[in-house]
Amino acid sequence: MDDQLALRIQLFRDGGRVRPEVADFVTAELSALADEGAPVTEETAGMLTSHLMMALTRLLDGEPVEEFQTDAQVAAELADHPAAVSRARRVATRAETELGASLPGSEINFLAMHLAVLAQRVSP
Repeated sequence: MDDQLALRIQLFRDGGRVRPEVADFVTAELSALADEGAPVTEETAGMLTSHLMMALTRLLDGEPVEEFQTDAQVAAELADHPAAVSRARRVATRAETELGASLPGSEINFLAMHLAVLAQRVSP
């Protein structure tokens, strides 16, 4: 993870926009991706980071997370990215186990889209 992405997480944490445990969880997930060779930087994973931190925080705060009308379209686009879908489901399972936050299917799909884009940036 680069310094700018770490700063993004710190700003969310220090500003009280996310719970500390959410910031820790997302940091651990990003570190795991980086350890696997993914280019985890502000440019490549900034949106993924913000999206996941905010979604988990909303869930833990009891705020509704709506299903999106584009779910079928997103799912169709993910058909060619089974590894991203699988990883998104594993992240969701860990989020439920570690944080008690149950990501709905639409959030898992959007997480998978972020992961698919990140995977395309991995050098062969």
